[in-house]
Amino acid sequence: MPSKKKGLIVLMGSGELTATMVEVHKEILARYSGFPRAFFLDTPAGFQLNADQLSQRAVEYFRLNVGYPMEVISFKSKSVPATEREQAFRRLKEADYVLVGPGSPTYAIRQWQETPIPEILELRIEEGACFVAASAAALTIGRFTLPVYEIYKVGQELHWVEGLDILGHLGLNTVVVPHWNNAEGGTHDTRFCFMGEGRFRKLESMLPEDVSVLGLDEHTACIIDLDTEEISIKGIGSVTFRHRAFERTFLRGERFPLRVLSGREGSVIPAAQLIEMPASGPMPVPEEAGFWDSVHALEVAYHKGLDADARDAANALLNLDRIIWQAHQDKESPEFISQARELFHELIVILGVRLSSAPESCYKCLEPLVEELLASRALYKENKQWLEADVIRDCLKRAKIEVDDTQNGYRWRLRT
Repeated sequence: MPSKKKGLIVLMGSGELTATMVEVHKEILARYSGFPRAFFLDTPAGFQLNADQLSQRAVEYFRLNVGYPMEVISFKSKSVPATEREQAFRRLKEADYVLVGPGSPTYAIRQWQETPIPEILELRIEEGACFVAASAAALTIGRFTLPVYEIYKVGQELHWVEGLDILGHLGLNTVVVPHWNNAEGGTHDTRFCFMGEGRFRKLESMLPEDVSVLGLDEHTACIIDLDTEEISIKGIGSVTFRHRAFERTFLRGERFPLRVLSGREGSVIPAAQLIEMPASGPMPVPEEAGFWDSVHALEVAYHKGLDADARDAANALLNLDRIIWQAHQDKESPEFISQARELFHELIVILGVRLSSAPESCYKCLEPLVEELLASRALYKENKQWLEADVIRDCLKRAKIEVDDTQNGYRWRLRT
């Protein structure tokens, strides 16, 4: 790779393959000269029947949205044939941009342990590459890893497992927790990566005294630049640094030195008192079914509706909400449901942005055009071109715009 600078570690709370992270991917790739090679590593979802579909979705997302080619490094488990293992290691050594995302963090760690993968990742980062760890993958790179599926889905006792501790090489003695502000539970608390406040406080108390917590909101990226030793926050949420009774929140757009997260900075504030909600019981792990095509179809219908008829966009959102809830009843893949919810939230954000940029009223929307026409009409009247002036007035009248001539000029209004 042309650059000799140290690389980047990018932690994403979720949304790594949604519109909210497109500009983050583009911005990072733009830092590299030449033609950096981008790869998607599929290990965290390697046990899932839809693992190849998830990989293909990443490839298509980069091609269509980021405008950049992405290849797949397939290492679904360390039991694959030796030739496949060696090919994965070789391609990883060539990677300039590595994206790892959804699945099971503990499964990924089991597959990567006793393989060269952690060492290769650390070496590539040191040599200037970018490692993007999102969602489940973000859980793996700290001192300890939260076994989300085992606790939330299976009902195991609260516990931590050893993480890859890639951040430990940066002097960050921390655990990473994505989905920090998750709200999928509806009637129960699913913040703090589906643990809820009550359970997560107990999990925090089980950590060694010197270990902190780095919480990542959904659709939010924490970009750690090892060359400048700076951190920047991108996306739509915030990043929270927490250590026992202390908490500090970094908002999107903020930049700060890497050493702030080492715990050596004194500018921390007492943690806010959060409302404890009832913890949920264990939930069954759904099996994969085929509803993703329906989700994509509704996404297309939504965007067409935004450009043509807002009622069609609203209907698409309502139908998407309906099939997501139906998917729970049909025991759909939990990863598919999570991704569909992220898409649902993203479409709501897009609708809000579109509405915020719309005119306040029909009057405000028509005002520039009507004022131009009436200025032309006034000029015609001044030149005694009565026929042309009447043509403009009649045209506006057919559009239900009434014009009143007064001694002080004209006034116009919309006819109801």
